[in-house]
Parts: sequence; structure tokens; C-alpha cells
Amino acid sequence: MFRLGLIINPVAGIGGAVGLKGSDGVVAEALARGAVPKAQERARQALLPLCSLSASFELLTVGGEMGADLAASLRLPHRILHHPASPSSAADTRTAAALMRDAGVDLLLFAGGDGTARDICAAVGESCHVLGIPAGCKIHSGVYGVTPAASGRVVARMIGGELLSLVDAEVVDIDEEAFRAGKVRARHYGQMQVPGDLRYVQATKQGGRESEELVLADLAAGVVEEMEPDTLYLMGSGSTVAACMGELGLENTLLGVDLVENGRLIGQDLSATDILTRIRGRRCRLIITLIGGQGHLFGRGNQQLSPDVIRTVGRDHIQVLATKSKLAALEGRPLLVDTDDPALNRSLSGYLRITTGYKDQVIYPVANPE
Repeated sequence: MFRLGLIINPVAGIGGAVGLKGSDGVVAEALARGAVPKAQERARQALLPLCSLSASFELLTVGGEMGADLAASLRLPHRILHHPASPSSAADTRTAAALMRDAGVDLLLFAGGDGTARDICAAVGESCHVLGIPAGCKIHSGVYGVTPAASGRVVARMIGGELLSLVDAEVVDIDEEAFRAGKVRARHYGQMQVPGDLRYVQATKQGGRESEELVLADLAAGVVEEMEPDTLYLMGSGSTVAACMGELGLENTLLGVDLVENGRLIGQDLSATDILTRIRGRRCRLIITLIGGQGHLFGRGNQQLSPDVIRTVGRDHIQVLATKSKLAALEGRPLLVDTDDPALNRSLSGYLRITTGYKDQVIYPVANPE
């Protein structure tokens, strides 16, 4: 019988929608700002494909919110290997991971972000096969499924006896304090072995400059030239959108969401609630770019663009920017959307016009692998 381990970081991603760009050390502040924990729901989406297979695997997990509560709600038989402290901590994650490795799990499935991946890696390294359910703000590591449902699909295939190659995947994380100040300081923490299904497991985020300055300058000039008066522009994160802010001569929140109207900066580093308050009843457009190497549009580092925000803006008012070299690096893989709303994910799928240069666009597919 297949032996599956499950660990959930219950506060993963809690700071995303309220503009804190992470959960490390800011859980209390995030809750005070009205943040709603979403890791349980993300993990539930991954486990749903496994419910019909419950007779084919043994589930080993952690007490309470770190796994047992969700397993019980889905009526999945399970065995608790570790009872965490209250509130739980990174030490509980590391302890549980080591116990699962020692129990001989065939796959350790965990829900979290890059910080959680670091803890799992520190505990088991390459001695245990792992797969992450994306639930954090920062998902730069290559150990996660492209969506929660995609993670579950990979596990279901493994339980069903399909042969999936195991590949080494990088674990990276960034300094959250620097991240909140608009600086990316990434560090390699090791690698772990994951099932190598490229349709469902994401690549490691590319670092460094991904396009030449001249290409970005031309692209930005075209975007700014076409901006309409008396229209709100939500400016997403990333260096490509930052080039547009530079063309406007405005200060930019590299890893946040800013608001521009008539060439003026009227809001900086906004939370999901801030954005909805500002844009309701107004003509609004959203300018975003994708994560290089992964291709994610939503659900990776921009949770401020919540399902309510995206719906309020409307699919037809979303402008995606990407150089052709950035798209070519995806090698034909579609752009990805991974919001917390499956119906919205489906509505965003299809083909989008991507602005790739000065008055230059291409058509590119968008998908949500489930």
C-alpha cells in the first residue's frame, strides 16, 4: 500500500492579500489586518482527487491544523505521527518531516511556501521524495505543483501505480525583510527529489535580468503611450511593469501593486482590500507580467490581486506584458493562473494578447492544470 505523508503550514501565505509579502514574523499583524488563512483550502483542493483512492494508500500526518483536521473533514483514514505545539512552528514542520521519513513514506506532500520548503529540506534533504502544494506568498522553489489540484493529480497518479521519474528540484528562498523593501535577495538552500511530471510541477523561478534594457524601454514606451485619461491603472509587480513606472517617472513598488491615474501615483503597495475600495465603480485596467521560468500570472507573489479584484477589473481589461525571450523560455508551456477560485481560473483560461514590445503583441495560451 502506498504510504503518503501530509504536512500543512497553517499560516502559509497569510500575509499575501494584505500586502505583507510573506508570513515570516508577521502572522499577528496579518490577522490584525483582516487576513484569512487559506492553506487549509489549498491543501483540500490537492487532497480531493485522493478521496476516491483512500483504500489504496495510508495517510500519515500531523495533529490539528497541520493535517489531521483536514483529513478528518474529508473522511480520509489517517495516523498522527506528531502533535504540534499551539500555535505550531517551523520546528514542528521539521520534526514531522523527519518522523515521516523514518516511517518510510513513499511521498511527503506538504502545503506552504518557500519557507516551508526550506524547513522540509533541512529535515529530510534528498532522503525522502516530496511534493509541495503551493500555499505561500513566495513560491520560487521548484518543488511545488503548478496549482494545488495539479499537486493532487500527481499524487493520484503515483498512488495508481504510474511510473513517474524523480528529478532533483531546487529549494530557494528570499529575505522577506528585503522583499518588503522592494529588493530580491535569493539564496539556494539545497535540493529535494520530486516527481518529474512537467505538466504539473513548476520550474524554479529565474533570477537576474530577463530582458535587455532596450527591449523593456520600447515595451514600456508603448504601454505608457496608450494609457487612457481618467482611467485607474493597477500596476502589478515585477521588473517589466517597473519599466513602465520608470517611463512614467513614478516611484515603483517592485514587489507590490501600485495605482496610477493620469500619470500620477495615487496609491502604493496596496492590499486586496485597499484595491477594491479604490477601483469599485471606476474604469480600471490591470497591467501585469509573468514570473520568468514558471509562467504564472496570478497566485505567485501577487495575492493582493485577489479573485474579487480580478473579477472587478474584468478579463478584457487585463494587459499582460512579457518580452518574446521571456515567453520563449517557457518552451511552449502555457501561462498559469492559480487563484483561490477554481471558477475564476477556468474563466481566465484560453488565449490572451501579450504585449511584447512597442505596438507589438502575440497570442499565447493561459491554463490552470487541474
